[in-house]
Amino acid sequence: MNPLRTKPPGQFVSEFFTTLTEAVVHGSEDPSELMSRYFTPDVVQVADGVVLDRDRLLAHLRPVRRNVRTFRCEVHEALADGGRIAARFTIHAGMRKGGQVSTRVHMFAEFAPDGRLRRAEQLTRPVTAEPEEDER
Repeated sequence: MNPLRTKPPGQFVSEFFTTLTEAVVHGSEDPSELMSRYFTPDVVQVADGVVLDRDRLLAHLRPVRRNVRTFRCEVHEALADGGRIAARFTIHAGMRKGGQVSTRVHMFAEFAPDGRLRRAEQLTRPVTAEPEEDER
């Protein structure tokens, strides 16, 4: 069953990142097992021009587990076409040191029929002030 066909794209994006982050931050599951559950073996994520393959994404999960305490994904808009999603969302993270961090994400992604992330292109920027009216 294709999870993208059973729920609105904004809900899918929010649930994907929220359940992934909750499992990383509060779970005891090995990060490599989480990778298999949320990402295809050939996953590639390009974030602000930096290419992250499966191994680099796995390495990214370890500091997330150590440093993030709380997480919230606020989806502003999302559109889907089959297994592809375009979304604009803000990630709010409470950090062990440094308080609250918010990051605006513009993402184009491709998901496998089972809901795992196959490819993502993301542009990010830190949020330092109140969002403008059209970004609420």
